[in-house]
Amino acid sequence: VQLQAYGGGSVQAGGSLRLSCAASGSIGGINTVGWHRQAPGNQRELVATISNRDSTDYADSVKGRFTISRNNAKDMVYLQMNDLKPEDTAVYYCGASEVVIPTRQSHYEFWGQGTLVTVSS
Repeated sequence: VQLQAYGGGSVQAGGSLRLSCAASGSIGGINTVGWHRQAPGNQRELVATISNRDSTDYADSVKGRFTISRNNAKDMVYLQMNDLKPEDTAVYYCGASEVVIPTRQSHYEFWGQGTLVTVSS
């Protein structure tokens, strides 16, 4: 499985960005795709997940502002980020898991390269 994340950039607080994650390869066994982020000096944290049944989950810090979605026909997963805040600044990664309900970072076997999101105040 190969993942490619893109769509990051620099925006002002209150702005929006949409991140995209393109999947290729043997993706038939993937159950969950998650967006994660890592800010400088911090550990990588889970932001949002979507299962192959379109069940979604979000970190409390992004609920109501971020939306994860997928386009199965294109093997794409998206993260729409609205009302961005400076604390959302981080490198964002998409990860894929064969675990039905991944509960930790180690459950994500496949990772894309990160895409940087910078939010200025």
